Amino acid sequence: MSVRTLTSRHLLTPLSRLSRPYSSSTKSTLPPTKRLLQTATSPNTSIPFPPGLSVPAAPAPTTVPTKKTLRPRKSAITLTPSATQHLRSLLAQPTPQLIRIGVKNRGCSGLAYHLEYVDRPDKFDEEVVQDGVKVLIDSKALFSIIGSEMDWVEDRISARFVFRNPNIKEQCGCGESFSVG
Repeated sequence: MSVRTLTSRHLLTPLSRLSRPYSSSTKSTLPPTKRLLQTATSPNTSIPFPPGLSVPAAPAPTTVPTKKTLRPRKSAITLTPSATQHLRSLLAQPTPQLIRIGVKNRGCSGLAYHLEYVDRPDKFDEEVVQDGVKVLIDSKALFSIIGSEMDWVEDRISARFVFRNPNIKEQCGCGESFSVG
């Protein structure tokens, strides 16, 4: 191998060309296999394809994936007909309001149901609409309430909403508070 001295014209050439002898011609610097592929994929029809290579196939048209239709999901809470009827009478007020169901830390077992009037739903509240009655479930209480049934019960002593919750692991004797495991 001969030792070359770097001159100013060598400094202007890319490093990849310094390993090869310098030539002033403007021939393609691609290796022969890449030149062959470049010729085969060339849009110029006057350039013949080398023997053994076929014309590349056009890319298949891309299809836009269709949006899946979502099936209706089961509501977070079920309302009995008596609860629906009583909620409808509570919501039939001159000022339109909604009822939010939540839980508070209270009682012997830790949690107690809490109902309140609100003007509009919060950002992450879950809406449950059943028989034309809309009820909101507080996002923080959703895991405690999900799968429950809300009922309105009237006896000789009291009238109240009763929740039948399959997630309850422990409940106090009076039935006011519960805990979820």
